[in-house]
Amino acid sequence: MKEHPVNSTVELTWLGQMGLLIKMGDTTICVDYFATPTEDRLIAPPVKADELVGIDAFLGTHNHLDHIDHEAWKIWAKTNPGAKFIFPRAHMIEVLEDGVDPDNAIGLNDGESATVKDCVIHAIPASHEFLDRDPETGLYPYLQYIIEGKGVRIHHAGDTVRYEGMLAKVSQYGDIDIEMLPINGRDAGRYRQHWIGNMVYQEAADFAGDVGAKIVIPGHWDMFAVNGENPEDFADYVDAKYEGKIKCIVPKIMEKIIYN
Repeated sequence: MKEHPVNSTVELTWLGQMGLLIKMGDTTICVDYFATPTEDRLIAPPVKADELVGIDAFLGTHNHLDHIDHEAWKIWAKTNPGAKFIFPRAHMIEVLEDGVDPDNAIGLNDGESATVKDCVIHAIPASHEFLDRDPETGLYPYLQYIIEGKGVRIHHAGDTVRYEGMLAKVSQYGDIDIEMLPINGRDAGRYRQHWIGNMVYQEAADFAGDVGAKIVIPGHWDMFAVNGENPEDFADYVDAKYEGKIKCIVPKIMEKIIYN
């Protein structure tokens, strides 16, 4: 297990769904922000795409609209010309078509890392809902990220179910301070609509417990009426089972979460 460096203050702002704005010292990272207005979303984008500036890196976990928002990435490629764009390498063609400078397009795969200023982003596969992998290229279309900087490690799970070996892949990078996990689950009704699923909230809570996270934040519960979950049930389960060992924060849009 790797030792933690000296801790410092990290600020997180929740943007809805799995969207997260992370400030680690002088580095600002935006993960999975769905910034395009659509008729079926329940929560309007809290920041207009063309107003989001000063970002050092945009991360997308996979090529679904609510995670890699291509219309927004086209805007950010122009308004944040120095930003790095980090995503599964399986989607390199689509990202370059967004107008991202090839020098700023960083496609990752399992076990690979990227450095952005004083932060490091590590990639591991996600299983959404299956652990898909191209047999010819070895590329995974769905990723999770370990983001570390200023002595803090954040695990952003993207969209995933728990799979054999996932805990070991996350834990190899050291102690996790903050977990952000999808809790919307999966069921027959969504299968019939071809909605692939994620962890149910009990699975997400137990993963946070197994990894030893200090804080857990539920995601993927507020955006679509047919694909959500009650985050208070998640918080209650965490409280009942882990009895204060994990702090659960049910986020509010644009709420700042300060971690020392």
